[in-house]
Amino acid sequence: MGKRRQFGYVRKLPSGRFHASFVPPGGGARQNAPHTFRTKTDANRWLTLVEADVSRGTWLDDRAAAETFGNYARAILRDSPKIGVRWRETCERNLRLHLAPLVDVPLRELTASRVREWHAATLRGTGGRTSISQSYRFLRMVMNTAVREGIIARNPCQIPGAGTVRAVERPVATPAQVVALVDAINPRYRTAVLIAAWCGLRRGEIAGLRVSDVDLTEHTITVRKARVEPLHAPAGRAFDKDPKSEAGKRTISIPPHVVPLVRLHLDEYAGKDRLFVSRDGTPLRGNTLYQAFVRARKQVGLDGLTFHDLRHTGQTLAAQTGATLADLMKRLGHSSMAAARRYLHAVDGRDREIAKALSELAAHGDVARLPRHITMRS
Repeated sequence: MGKRRQFGYVRKLPSGRFHASFVPPGGGARQNAPHTFRTKTDANRWLTLVEADVSRGTWLDDRAAAETFGNYARAILRDSPKIGVRWRETCERNLRLHLAPLVDVPLRELTASRVREWHAATLRGTGGRTSISQSYRFLRMVMNTAVREGIIARNPCQIPGAGTVRAVERPVATPAQVVALVDAINPRYRTAVLIAAWCGLRRGEIAGLRVSDVDLTEHTITVRKARVEPLHAPAGRAFDKDPKSEAGKRTISIPPHVVPLVRLHLDEYAGKDRLFVSRDGTPLRGNTLYQAFVRARKQVGLDGLTFHDLRHTGQTLAAQTGATLADLMKRLGHSSMAAARRYLHAVDGRDREIAKALSELAAHGDVARLPRHITMRS
């Protein structure tokens, strides 16, 4: 009598062919070979190969690989604690729109060529480049998860740069234009504009500020939470959450010229708990602030400026004062240099200053004679 196999099971079928099956690593339902075998030796050989893959850690779960991309992607959106509400909504929308051709495709059939064909066809369509890039990043993230979970061997998303959108150069408001916006906007929101422009806070961070986050003795604002307003949730569903990273929790010095208006806001417009509230005392909604900003920018002729551009403005001007990349990362709440580097742009007149300084250096031949307010960066 032959030695019984320790891995897998082989049995003879009434047809005379042989059937092989095994219990996958970690347990679960027994899995069958994809076909029957002419001889018992062939069946045993197949099980031996599967066992070798398991021992090397290269075995792939064929049953899991038969799951469709759509079902697997929705499960990830449902279960991942790292996916925020707004990004989840964006991915769900892109599943319905740009990723629809891939939703019913089994994971094992999502090859690199199939992804390439999908991406090329999508680019030929009418969709926006930003949402297509977001769709590709989500697809890549889902397939990376499938690789980690042993469902597929390699991520089929191999298109260089497909997940990157070249950012359009955003406008930088001048200090005078910021003043004009402050004068034009509803007085209740003047301090919000100033905090965005000179402290670099995002709209959600501004809406999430508490009165206790402002220290007028030390002239600082501390970001502890951000206000999140799901796009498709019913009214009142907004909530506060921690920033995306620990770097987002930060204390920022308020420029001295902003402090008096912050103090005035605390006296006249702040709520008992929240720094910014609506007229009825409820937490300020981001859309309310946005609409007030839109009216103000139209009044002063800055239609191309977004509220987020105020954050861009303040940090770009901070860079021109000599702030280092590390300084900007701290004020912005960024955990990577790449994110903060986007704010290091030249403003009008800066190049002329540098050119003038170079001429002075040529004339005197002494680096020490350079104006102190010019900061050279590699």
